[in-house]
Amino acid sequence: MSTSQPALSDATAAVIGLAALGVVAIDAGWQVVRHFAVMAHEGAHAVAGLVLFRDIGGIVLRRNATGATNVGSAGGLSGCLIGLVGYLGPSGFGLAAAKLIQLRLPELVLWGLLFLLAVLLTALRWSFGIVSVLVAGATVFVIGRFTPTTVQVVASYSVTWLLLLSGVRRVIEVGASSDDGAALRRITRLPGAVWFALWLAATLAALVVGGLMLVPGL
Repeated sequence: MSTSQPALSDATAAVIGLAALGVVAIDAGWQVVRHFAVMAHEGAHAVAGLVLFRDIGGIVLRRNATGATNVGSAGGLSGCLIGLVGYLGPSGFGLAAAKLIQLRLPELVLWGLLFLLAVLLTALRWSFGIVSVLVAGATVFVIGRFTPTTVQVVASYSVTWLLLLSGVRRVIEVGASSDDGAALRRITRLPGAVWFALWLAATLAALVVGGLMLVPGL
């Protein structure tokens, strides 16, 4: 693997972004992409829990693209932070991927994604997620190992756009009645609408910032 790859042209990166938007916006495409969004969502909860030195009792990913992360002794400020980051997960991982692409390291997006999927797999309890994570990991491995560099670069851009866009759609989909919002309301007494507005603003901002990294000529 080379250490640096030329970026795609702005026009090509924009076309990939529009194609990703179509996939996320159309219900048939979203039925697939939302499983990757929930992986990022629950993964973000787990990462936050580990950073705050909390025990992770396991992650469940369900067939209906919902999930749960068992974080031990997560209350007060730590519980608030852990609950907050879930819906920011896809956007956060998308921003990290966009930064790698901006640094001319698009192939690291795929290998970084494969590493994160492997870590997620070790934390999963028996659930539909075992299948979905294995399928996702196998797909990423095949692309990263057996396809030409050009295909890998296009795949890296595609994954990045999908993460950034799915973060926004997931927030809009759950609205102000999400489980995380309810948990945060119990901790802070702030209504779910506040957390919905915060998540929507943050994911939209991440989409704009990440989009400018991928298409710097905008």
